[in-house]
Amino acid sequence: MVSLLAFVVLLLMLLKLYISRSNTKQPALINLPPGPWQLPLIGSLHHFLLSSFRDLPHRAMREMSKTYGPLMLLRLGTVPMLVVSSAEAAKEILKIHDLTFCSRPMSPTRDIISRGGQGLIFCPYNERWRELRKICMLELLNQRRVLQFRSVREDEVARLVRAISSECSSGQPINLSEKLNCLVSDITVRITTGDRLDHRDEFLREVDNASRLGTGFSMVDSYPSSRLVRWLSTTTRDLERCQRNIYRIIESIIRERATASAVARDNDILSVLLRLQKDSATQFTLTNEIIAAFILDIFAAGSDTASVTLEWAFSELIKNPRVLHKAQSEVRDVFKGQHTVTEDNLDKLSYLHLVIKETLRLHPPATFFLRECRETCRIIGYDVPKGMAIAVNVWAIGRDTKSWDAAEEFRPERFDNSNIDFKGNNFEYIPFGAGRRICPGITFASAIMELALASLLYHFDWELPAGVNTYQFDMTEAAGASVEASEAYGSDADME
Repeated sequence: MVSLLAFVVLLLMLLKLYISRSNTKQPALINLPPGPWQLPLIGSLHHFLLSSFRDLPHRAMREMSKTYGPLMLLRLGTVPMLVVSSAEAAKEILKIHDLTFCSRPMSPTRDIISRGGQGLIFCPYNERWRELRKICMLELLNQRRVLQFRSVREDEVARLVRAISSECSSGQPINLSEKLNCLVSDITVRITTGDRLDHRDEFLREVDNASRLGTGFSMVDSYPSSRLVRWLSTTTRDLERCQRNIYRIIESIIRERATASAVARDNDILSVLLRLQKDSATQFTLTNEIIAAFILDIFAAGSDTASVTLEWAFSELIKNPRVLHKAQSEVRDVFKGQHTVTEDNLDKLSYLHLVIKETLRLHPPATFFLRECRETCRIIGYDVPKGMAIAVNVWAIGRDTKSWDAAEEFRPERFDNSNIDFKGNNFEYIPFGAGRRICPGITFASAIMELALASLLYHFDWELPAGVNTYQFDMTEAAGASVEASEAYGSDADME
């Protein structure tokens, strides 16, 4: 009865909101982009519910863009959004008009988890964002700092190899997705805080929950001006709980480290941030809250990028035995006779790098990049009003048949002798974004992926569990833009 009453109240409130919006005069625009037909109250949401890809918005949007074009107007509840599905439109937004689209839209759920954009990811484009970005690029994730963390990466990958080796003798399938996730999380924890967390499992679980809640469909984000929707939303309450727990753990570490004598050691990201705070080295006050949000950004973005890409890489390798054999042969030739894989000769693994690039094309860590229009402008002949949210469908662009031959096939050789890279200069291939908001952790993520993938190919032979062949191997994405964990047998390889 209570649920029915809440539904009726919500319906009446939405109807009132729709009527009030209908009576509000909108500025006249010459030519808005086309889009699918809309319904009162829900806008374009029914197209997702009716789609065969209703749990995978990036696929549903690509199907709609085939009808309505590379710049498509949707309305998710009361929130208008433009979906970009071509390299041409992406180039105009991320390069030609980069300054106009260098902010990110702040939804209620993002506002909760980022504490109003305190960190780098959701901070609006302003002087504070520019200063945070400079800190990130010059102090935290530059080439020198990434090289400094080499011993951490090698130690954690060696731990992973030993753990898998000890389990191989049982003959049971290994949950590789779980182990890769733990590997990347442990590396991120150590380079960020300098040590292992006492509350590691709780912290990582809450970060994962917050990411899942923040990327899924939310009534609050679709009706952001409604207090009643926010009050009724369980997503809001769950996110607020996650946020409190995440920041409680991070802030306890900050307080402990701020009173320790080793603050100036500069051998982890938290130490660097505390030094900058102590020295008043920024143009704004670097509060503990901003430092906590910064650290959360690194965990939420950096660790997920590497672990998801590694999962997809192994899934594609197992699905394509020819590629697996070629990549494995290269690794074993380069490191022949060595007890373990180190980072010294990773640059000699040319084919392995092609495997990673092709994995990122087919399976970008984030299927969308969000932007917000700061000033009214024109994109590929259409008007884009100020304040409009933009979703760049990176997944669709990476599979566009206009840019890629055999776009759905896993072919690392397509990047051989090619100058296409993922540094934001080739707009048919932007797994890490482009422009001012390009991911600052590309070097950090690449270093983890290369070492982990090379080590696991060097030490083990991989195959599917008994009774499963490559034709039955499920490569469907899970909701939330992350691959389902796949299992594979690992067996000790004959080493020369």
